[in-house]
Amino acid sequence: MFSFWKRPQGAPGPPPSPVPVPLEPIGVVRSPLREPGQAPDPIVAAEVIVRDDLAAALVGLEGFGRITVVFWMDRVPEAGRALRQVRPGGHAALPLVGVLATRTHNRPNPIGVTVVELLGVEGARLRVRGLDALDGTPVLDVRPYLPPYDAFPDAAMPSWVWGPTPPHGTAP
Repeated sequence: MFSFWKRPQGAPGPPPSPVPVPLEPIGVVRSPLREPGQAPDPIVAAEVIVRDDLAAALVGLEGFGRITVVFWMDRVPEAGRALRQVRPGGHAALPLVGVLATRTHNRPNPIGVTVVELLGVEGARLRVRGLDALDGTPVLDVRPYLPPYDAFPDAAMPSWVWGPTPPHGTAP
């Protein structure tokens, strides 16, 4: 059981009390990635095994080329969840920034969100490529990726996002 803070509408100041947010995994990741820190290989396939009682909820997903997988990074230690600032990618040359301004796994709520290639749907199994979750990771949700709504190629980003040396052909 997780909780968030709810403030009565129009009330000033910090929220007064926690309200439960029940989350129940819909499935689990099956992947060759087994250890934290293992670099994900974008060409390696993995599976999202959805609970049998939710198999019918996958009908229609097979027509999509990409999906978004939302998962709980259950192996992030409490010390990682307590971090508030990091250097992106661990690069000493980059500025210290808030964890919520990065894609680090060290987050107050270690929720992972990854857009993956959908290779196939077989009953309650989703075959995917590009999933950066460890084997056994609880899956909270899957959604179709819709480019007209999910892609914003002109979105602004700070220059440090590119790291110490921007990729060739990209503007810092």
